[in-house]
Amino acid sequence: MGRPTSRARADTARKAILIGLGLLWLAPVYLMLANAAKTNEQYGAASVWQPGFGGLVENVTTAWGRGDISEGVLSTALYSLVSPLLAVLVGAAAGFAIVALRLRHGFFWFVVIFSSTVFPIQMILMPLFLAYVQVEIFDTRAGMILIYMVISVPFSAFVMRNFFSGIARQVFEAAVVDGASTWRIFWRIYLPMSSSALVAVFILQATFIWNDLLLGLTLTQSAETRPVMTALSALQSTYGGSTMPTVLTGGLLVSIPTVALFLLTQRAFTRGLSLGQF
Repeated sequence: MGRPTSRARADTARKAILIGLGLLWLAPVYLMLANAAKTNEQYGAASVWQPGFGGLVENVTTAWGRGDISEGVLSTALYSLVSPLLAVLVGAAAGFAIVALRLRHGFFWFVVIFSSTVFPIQMILMPLFLAYVQVEIFDTRAGMILIYMVISVPFSAFVMRNFFSGIARQVFEAAVVDGASTWRIFWRIYLPMSSSALVAVFILQATFIWNDLLLGLTLTQSAETRPVMTALSALQSTYGGSTMPTVLTGGLLVSIPTVALFLLTQRAFTRGLSLGQF
């Protein structure tokens, strides 16, 4: 047998690096699973790398019943579905107006929309809190849907504008010649053509909303409207008083929906990323 070629050695090295990076990425997941399955006595006596046994079912029951996680999951599911859906539609409409309709000073309006991402959201938390109290949408689901939609629009507009820029101008002109209205062109031609990009943006924004903690802490206080990450943080607070295996189990529970979302939409998400517009 001949000596391995340089290309074969490079492939082997590449595979070894990828396997190493994969194991490194999976290490926190293993630690969460290993310690979530421990009882309180096992967690204090055994190493964090040693897997536990016998405590997972009890920890799941405890975590689900404490800290209002069950209600937080329902509220966050609503926010993570409605807000990014509205955001991608608004972003697509903005991109369509700028690119296809050739809105006057379109680039200026695009910069205005996208400039909201320049400043960290921590800078507007206090004015946002005061405004929510004054207009009486503090601690309401409508208020949370609104803020999540607003902060998701700039990225959606950015991606959809870039995507629509790659659609030939003749498509729009041909539809106009055929007598299609602007709304029909947008809804029946441009949106279906950009379905992969819409799905990719929706998944990214839904994941961001699901994992948000800061806005939930600032703009909610009741169990009915509190996002799940805020409810999870309550497990570790002085008033929550939960043990670490219970907290880790709660983190495991709230991570399942986002993992399931990526698995179910993996093909569409990959196709959206392959468009090269991100």
